[in-house]
Amino acid sequence: MEDPQDLELQLNRFNRLIKELLQGEIRRTAFHPWEVEFLLDLVACGMTRSRRNEALKRYQRAVQRQIERRQYPPMRFADFLGRSRTPRTEHAPVELCAQDAPSLDPQVSAQH
Repeated sequence: MEDPQDLELQLNRFNRLIKELLQGEIRRTAFHPWEVEFLLDLVACGMTRSRRNEALKRYQRAVQRQIERRQYPPMRFADFLGRSRTPRTEHAPVELCAQDAPSLDPQVSAQH
């Protein structure tokens, strides 16, 4: 189990990242692995800004409840949205990335 102070620090870090995303500007240059996974999920979802912001607010509340119950690390954003069909070790579910496949796969991009 995580130390309560560590969980509080992680929650503060998570809340700061969500706030930066909602404001449209990320100011940091260093990220924890779970933050990188979260950002990759967020990009892979390809939502409009208004839908994304609403989803981020709901996700933030869900993660806050999760951390209050001492459950860590935070659930994946794609899992929260109910769109993930892949194991935790992969970054983005296939169906979420399908719209961006040419830009993510150099072999596919070279064919276009």
